[in-house]
Amino acid sequence: MSNQAQNHEFQEWWNKQRGFLDKPDNTAFLTVEISNPTASDPTVDKGHTRSARQLSWLWLLKFQQLATSLAWLTNGSVYLLRTANRRIAASRTDSPSDSSASSRRLYRIIKLFLLLVILLLCFELAAYFKGWHFSPPSMESAEAAVERAYAKWLEIRAGYLAPPLQSLTNVCIVLFLIQSVDRVVLMLGCFWIKFRKLRPVAAVEYDGSENVEDYPMVLVQIPMCNEREVYQQSISACCVQDWPKERMLIQVLDDSDELDAQLLIKAEVQKWQQRGVHILYRHRLIRTGYKAGNLKSAMNCDYVKDYEFVAIFDADFQPGPDFLKKTIPYFKGKDDLALVQTRWAFVNKDENLLTRLQNINLSFHFEVEQQVNGVFINFFGFNGTAGVWRIKALEECGGWLERTTVEDMDIACLCELPESYEAYKKQQHRWHSGPMQLFRLCFADTLRAKVSFGKKANLIFLFFLLRKLILPFYSFTLFCIILPLSMFLPEAELPAWVVCYIPGLMSILNILPAPRSFPFIVPYLLFENTMSVTKFHAMISGLFRLGSSYEWVVTKKLGRSSEADLVAFAEKESDPLVETTNLHRSSSESGLDALNKIETTKKSGKKKRNRLYRKELALAMILLTAALRSLLSAQGIHFYFLLFQGISFLVVGLDLIGEQVS
Repeated sequence: MSNQAQNHEFQEWWNKQRGFLDKPDNTAFLTVEISNPTASDPTVDKGHTRSARQLSWLWLLKFQQLATSLAWLTNGSVYLLRTANRRIAASRTDSPSDSSASSRRLYRIIKLFLLLVILLLCFELAAYFKGWHFSPPSMESAEAAVERAYAKWLEIRAGYLAPPLQSLTNVCIVLFLIQSVDRVVLMLGCFWIKFRKLRPVAAVEYDGSENVEDYPMVLVQIPMCNEREVYQQSISACCVQDWPKERMLIQVLDDSDELDAQLLIKAEVQKWQQRGVHILYRHRLIRTGYKAGNLKSAMNCDYVKDYEFVAIFDADFQPGPDFLKKTIPYFKGKDDLALVQTRWAFVNKDENLLTRLQNINLSFHFEVEQQVNGVFINFFGFNGTAGVWRIKALEECGGWLERTTVEDMDIACLCELPESYEAYKKQQHRWHSGPMQLFRLCFADTLRAKVSFGKKANLIFLFFLLRKLILPFYSFTLFCIILPLSMFLPEAELPAWVVCYIPGLMSILNILPAPRSFPFIVPYLLFENTMSVTKFHAMISGLFRLGSSYEWVVTKKLGRSSEADLVAFAEKESDPLVETTNLHRSSSESGLDALNKIETTKKSGKKKRNRLYRKELALAMILLTAALRSLLSAQGIHFYFLLFQGISFLVVGLDLIGEQVS
């Protein structure tokens, strides 16, 4: 067809379309067809080439990230192996407090248990490779001696060993559920307090316009023992309290048996005496009764009768300048009020993994346990520090049980967490053996006390039995004994929800008061089970009066709360005072001079080093052996839990958690 003919046809088609569009009653529809570009289009090849290049770079980037991760894991593993090898070569095991007879007995029992599970694993491996796991032999069909032995073992474990283990498992599961219900109830009570905004209200407030006589007489006690790292901070914090000097007396109760520590503390006290602060230094030659004996000795002074309240601070605690102004008003108009307990705030909670895990536990204790008990039961235990007592309540032997108590969660007192596993282990041993000693000695007196049945039940069943006795018993027995043993006695079943789901839920509840700790939920769960061996041993020692329960070892502090921390905390929590700030920033010249003189002595003294912990290492081998046995039975959840729990015990046993000493 010629071009002239084509143009003629197009002109006719266009005239028809114009006539159609010119009609007002007609509606035009425009349909556009979009076709995919063909392969012959050169732009298609160019686009595909560009996408392929981008994809190649993406995969190269992923491979680089994978290589970096593998290199990091390899370097970390090599570092851990070298560190473990170095510490094993040094062969310094356990701390002196772990060398007691009861600790050695527990270690021997764990070691025998380890030998047992290793023998059982060898037996099960032989049976696995023989195929007896898939078709168990019977005594009638068995031919070889080994086959008959395995068949007899199956009969013994099914008929004699599994039933008592299953019974013990059921008991521990019941205790576990009771403790879980207690934890849920505490959280519900805490939510209710937050929702209703329930909080104690002070009757008065000190704004500085009062007469000096309006301020009650307050005694401040600072018990310490060889606390050269933190003595200056605690004394300074107490000396700069925004309280009339003539209405306050500070007692520095020094039980130090190291001469250099005594000189430093005494020099610090003399410095503040020269500045007009009413402060006294007391030193006992014999540490009878340890901290309790120290406080009792100080309360026997004749001048104590002139004071109405006593505030107690451990050496690593630094109260804000307005601490007394925030706590004392709660006593006004409440003659039956015995104690005001404040919350602890930690200056080194982000120092390492160990301090982060401790912060989770203590945050739950103060934000949930103490607060719920204070609001709903109106009764809870004194934390030993950072609290104010009515002296009359302490003097009435046992009468203080009739008093009500209150806790103000808005008042915080700076303190320090132990940063090494050795120090933390000693602290936990003391905290869990002490309540059992108290329970044994005061059980009858508690029953005879003139308090309500609810308060007696809270003290005996919830505080002593459930949280101090049952919790360490079932956690150690269930996860360190029953779980690995059930892998070799599969007839005794431990449900997966007990191993994984419920503990995970409880860990989430524990972390809620410290929401920034959510990334550490798995390490927290594993570490709590790891600490069960220490808490179980402490509970048994205190309950049955074993030797280690009477040991008092001062928790080692590093003095992380510097003077700058105190000033920053004071500025945040209260109105800064010019005089207070100047005093905080000043240093003890005499103390520094004495410190310089003994520096060479400290350097030539005993060197710090990380240790090996035999019980934790033995339990790590038990759990890893049980994990290998569960792998033969294809028990997924049990295998992963045993594997990671065994690694957790291994890390703690090698002292790879907390402060690392090069």
